[in-house]
Amino acid sequence: MTVSTAIARLNAADPDFARHLDHLLSWESVSDDAVNQRVLDIIKAVRERGDAALVEFTQRFDGVDAKSIDDLILRRDRLELALTRITPAQREALEKAATRVRLYHERQKQDSWQYTEADGTVLGQKVTPLDRAGLYVPGGKASYPSSVLMNAIPAKVAGVAEVVMVVPTPRGEVNELVLAAACIAGVDRVFTVGGAQAVAALAYGTESVPQVDKIVGPGNIYVATAKRHVFGQVGIDMIAGPSEILVVCDGQTDPDWIAMDLFSQAEHDEDAQAILVSPDAAFLDRVAASIDKLLPTMERAAIIEKSINGRGALIQVRDMQQAIEVANRIAPEHLELSVADPQAWLPHIRHAGAIFMGRHTSEALGDYCAGPNHVLPTSGTARFSSPLGVYDFQKRSSIIFCSEQGASELGHTASVLARGESLTAHARSAEYRILTQEKGN
Repeated sequence: MTVSTAIARLNAADPDFARHLDHLLSWESVSDDAVNQRVLDIIKAVRERGDAALVEFTQRFDGVDAKSIDDLILRRDRLELALTRITPAQREALEKAATRVRLYHERQKQDSWQYTEADGTVLGQKVTPLDRAGLYVPGGKASYPSSVLMNAIPAKVAGVAEVVMVVPTPRGEVNELVLAAACIAGVDRVFTVGGAQAVAALAYGTESVPQVDKIVGPGNIYVATAKRHVFGQVGIDMIAGPSEILVVCDGQTDPDWIAMDLFSQAEHDEDAQAILVSPDAAFLDRVAASIDKLLPTMERAAIIEKSINGRGALIQVRDMQQAIEVANRIAPEHLELSVADPQAWLPHIRHAGAIFMGRHTSEALGDYCAGPNHVLPTSGTARFSSPLGVYDFQKRSSIIFCSEQGASELGHTASVLARGESLTAHARSAEYRILTQEKGN
């Protein structure tokens, strides 16, 4: 296979730089009318016909010869069997990664709290886990057992009582690593269904698939579209765009390392984005040479080539300060600070899903086993959103307990504000609790 790159070269000193950068970053996850209508039809069928619709769609779309919903259920013993079918090295890697992910997320767990005011009024917050979470996992050869760990473990740490996993098995192809990961992560129930029909089943429930409170996990355009439609009926994690990496380098890291870091995201799919920012023009040239040298050695060279040529870039900046400004403008999913003193620049980073510090910290470590979650905001949404975490599987309820004196004092304030809004019942409800002696004053 012949591969070649023509990665874009941008310079922040160019008067048109902002326009070129905006064009490079532009990406819309838009379902066309045909996809949208198809998803709506699938959701409607699942709501109306439940398990029967799931069986029918699984036969049609995945080529699975399922006679009933029982053929689409994997029991706990099947997950345990998967642990024996993977290699010892694979099991050890999964267990080590799971341990690290669990330890990291344990630190995110929030507890309920209260405080008491001088008059006896108690205010606080009750933190409660979701009852049930749904985990969508892509199936077949393009399977990601690491995503099972990253989605299921935070839910379990949060205290979610039941995690339900859906994973398609196209043409009956089962990924043992995915099932082993589900076993290690503590997934409670597994259904071998996928696509929009799986999302609909989780959102509305069927005779066999329980209704969940939140759906997390990546999927194709049909899955993403279905998640959009069921949002509000259930919570969702995010509508994820293509994977992204932005490397900020001072020019002193091995250019082969940087080229491979860029490849690590470009190999996900043709729409993935890999960008390098550096003040050293000669270093950008060396990385470009490394890209051309290493690309033919890659198993997914064709995908990387399309990604690099279509959405990749090498960006020259004035200095490191401007490099950080560009990084904040992009708000990347993954940001590598491949510099001598990353800690010095960390306070200046405002927008990034995950920040990889120093020359030895490749983004790939975060994907698998460092500990922090690899489900991250994409397409610039790191400006306002965060990685998936324990907090996504917990909800918070406000606690208000008013003592007699506290209700009386607050009643005056509430009365004034309620009458200012012409909500008389609100005002009178508060005024009833004002102590008699205060009313007479």
